[in-house]
Amino acid sequence: MLSYDIVVVGAGGAGMMAALAASEDPDLEVAVLSKIYPTRSHTGAAQGGINAALGNRDPSDSVEKHFRDTVKGSDFLADQDAVEFFTSRMPELIQELDFYGVPFSRDENGRVAQRPFGGASSPRTCYSADKTGHVILHTLYEQCLKRGVKFLHEWFLLSLAVEEGELDGLVALDMRSGAIHPIQAKAAVIATGGFGRIYWNRTTNALNMTGDGTAACFDAGIPLKDPEFVQFHPTGLASSGILMSEACRGEGGHLLNKEGERFMARYAPEKMELGPRDLVSRAIETEIKEGRGFGEGIGAYVQMDLRHLGKEKILERLPQVRALAMHFEGVDIIEEPVPIRPSCHYMMGGIHVVDYKTCRTPIEGILAAGECACISIHGANRLGGNSVADVVLFGKYAGLGAREIAKQRSLPSGKKVKKEADRWIKTFDRMRRKTEGIPVTEIRDKMAETMWNNVGIFRRESEMKEALETVGRLLEDYQDACIGDTSVRYNLAFVHYVEVGNLLKLAKAVALGALHRKESRGSHARADYPKRDDGRFLKHTLIYKKGDDYILQYEPVKITKYRPEERKY
Repeated sequence: MLSYDIVVVGAGGAGMMAALAASEDPDLEVAVLSKIYPTRSHTGAAQGGINAALGNRDPSDSVEKHFRDTVKGSDFLADQDAVEFFTSRMPELIQELDFYGVPFSRDENGRVAQRPFGGASSPRTCYSADKTGHVILHTLYEQCLKRGVKFLHEWFLLSLAVEEGELDGLVALDMRSGAIHPIQAKAAVIATGGFGRIYWNRTTNALNMTGDGTAACFDAGIPLKDPEFVQFHPTGLASSGILMSEACRGEGGHLLNKEGERFMARYAPEKMELGPRDLVSRAIETEIKEGRGFGEGIGAYVQMDLRHLGKEKILERLPQVRALAMHFEGVDIIEEPVPIRPSCHYMMGGIHVVDYKTCRTPIEGILAAGECACISIHGANRLGGNSVADVVLFGKYAGLGAREIAKQRSLPSGKKVKKEADRWIKTFDRMRRKTEGIPVTEIRDKMAETMWNNVGIFRRESEMKEALETVGRLLEDYQDACIGDTSVRYNLAFVHYVEVGNLLKLAKAVALGALHRKESRGSHARADYPKRDDGRFLKHTLIYKKGDDYILQYEPVKITKYRPEERKY
């Protein structure tokens, strides 16, 4: 049986930052388990930047302003003690990344360059052209290799084994060999990213963003916090959902309807295109619903116009955005506007973290960081530039927290994880031999359709009840799923089978949380309850899974400095 002091699941920004922090202790053996090669992790898709109140572009910016903007952006659902911890430590973390070798763009004085982003009162988003996540990811990977971190890439997390409230180990599939391994560990950091693929083809998320770590924690008894809060990015490419960075609007891009109007004047007259993402997404969908968009149905869109920025500025600051528009829409943004429509982008909710300073969960030995975790600093709506910041900062503190646990805990017995691995070996064998049943892709596509239509940007009770019923039936159909692949090595059909099972569990939680939150707050916009209701819902949703039953509870939001008020931009 494999054994490590610390296993980090996920090799994105949070996972590699956790591994880097944990590996500072040379006596600890740290492994990173990733289902893809580390430098292909989804952090590499983060284009626009990372927030920190450095004051390089606006000397009046401050940690307090970043704190205030984040709380306001969250529609007052963020835990303010965690937000203050986060914003106060980000300037130092940018210095740390700079020291590691992240090639940030520079201003005329040689300082880290900053740009405006939606919902921010100052331009505080540090960037490297429009490839910020990519360069951070590669830099962290280099530093992990330098420290001797062991990488198990093309390994897929199947489940977590828990014995009497403590981690016993992890079960993972080595995709290259087809072997299923029990892994003993004193501590595990779950950093597997979001699960936007519950909407399948209407998301900016990569194909591998299927909530594997989130679902494993959910099955192990850790609740999901605030799963109903799903962020839709305003500017996904119309035909594919691929992200057009918020840097497009940060650099001065205009949103236009078919009448040529900059329609954001109707919705956020002061901030215009730099309103927060939830507001801009709803504005675009309203324009389309009221007939001022281009095209019809799922193919409808508005336009983003960047031509006035000029060729030189576009090539300097938005080269990747231009390439994506050319490759996937056939549009050169230097010459013409690009068709865009909102696309599922980010999960504000996730694994319930009980201590933001260590990223511990309710189960001893299991920690979580990054998009898969809910600490909660984003509340009901995340501001652009706060995600990569969240990833690297809390990734670091999760690594430090895991290091402390690994020093205190003995290596678990491994009895439970061995039984769990045996169960998965039998499941893999059964699915490979099964010749009849419902195709997994059919179940997946039906899930995506019902989630987009019924638990999307605008929500109603009757539609969400329909979604719950449909997902419930799909969970039953899943028991009769067929993968149609008998191979042992690289059986990606089996991997996808497990991924779809994970997505179905999480989709049900999203729909359940949304149905019971009878208000509109941040990204959660209900046509039947259009107002925010602080009296009843200034609280976090917690959903527990007990067998097949889902149990819904609530806990208070932590408010320290800023009392809830109407959110205006």
